[in-house]
Amino acid sequence: MATNQIQWYPGHMHKAGKDITAMLKKVDVCIELLDARIPYSSANPMLAALRGNKPCLKILSKSDLANPQLNTSWQQFYESAPHTKARLADTRKAQGITRIPALCRQLYDENSGSKSIITAMVMGIPNVGKSTVINGLAGRNVAKTGDQPAVTKIQQVIEIEPGFVLLDTPGMLWPKVENKNSGYRLAVTGAIRDTAISHQDIAGFAADYFMQMHPQRLTERYNLEKLPDENTALLEQVGRRMGCLVKGGKVDMDRAAKVLLSDVREGRLGRFTLETPEMMQRELIAVNLAGEEQAKRAWERKRDRKRKWKESTS
Repeated sequence: MATNQIQWYPGHMHKAGKDITAMLKKVDVCIELLDARIPYSSANPMLAALRGNKPCLKILSKSDLANPQLNTSWQQFYESAPHTKARLADTRKAQGITRIPALCRQLYDENSGSKSIITAMVMGIPNVGKSTVINGLAGRNVAKTGDQPAVTKIQQVIEIEPGFVLLDTPGMLWPKVENKNSGYRLAVTGAIRDTAISHQDIAGFAADYFMQMHPQRLTERYNLEKLPDENTALLEQVGRRMGCLVKGGKVDMDRAAKVLLSDVREGRLGRFTLETPEMMQRELIAVNLAGEEQAKRAWERKRDRKRKWKESTS
């Protein structure tokens, strides 16, 4: 699958970008939710560009599903940035959420001085837990929640407590995922609709990770004596064990892939984090080098076309 060519940018996401730009003038602090299982890949670079130097509170949501040691590593990584605080949040139990207003006020005071009313904007990609956080802060259901991306499609203004106002924004992806691995990670965790790409491709990526990092979890979950050498064979074994069969006893590979992805997303294969700060720095370098090479080839093609045109008209 050419994940670096993912194009999933519905009209409401384009509108969300314009709305965020217009509303940011009124915003004191940005709250960006990240998926603790993919803290870098779930950070929308467009949101970072829109936010600029405004103080930012990074919330690593779903931290209860992520590797505890890497939770700490990522928190330290983001806290090393200027005007930034980072906190972990178990969005299923609202743990780590209640202190958000106080943290936002502290972050604003440290960078801009005191103010009677703080306006914070909640930002993030789809399916990262924004609505769950907002409902936890408000103490009531004011934002829609769901396990599919793009549930929230309009902005909301919510008074959380005296002196603290929250702006909710729709989850927003960016037009093109440059890092192929980030595209896979977004798909594994459900940030991209399952209809956008092949279940088997995404499940294969997840299978490779667990085969390398947590093989025992796979053997225990699916009652396997040993793991095969490659992900397609593993998906076939999972399909047989879980009854994903069609006429003739063949494995329905799409159903098997869905079973594996469901187990990954629901935590039945244990806590996991698909990336580390060091890994993402290496991948970022590789993506930049690839981009430079692509730009160089494009320039050379343009140069050659221009030369040929001159030769043909001389």
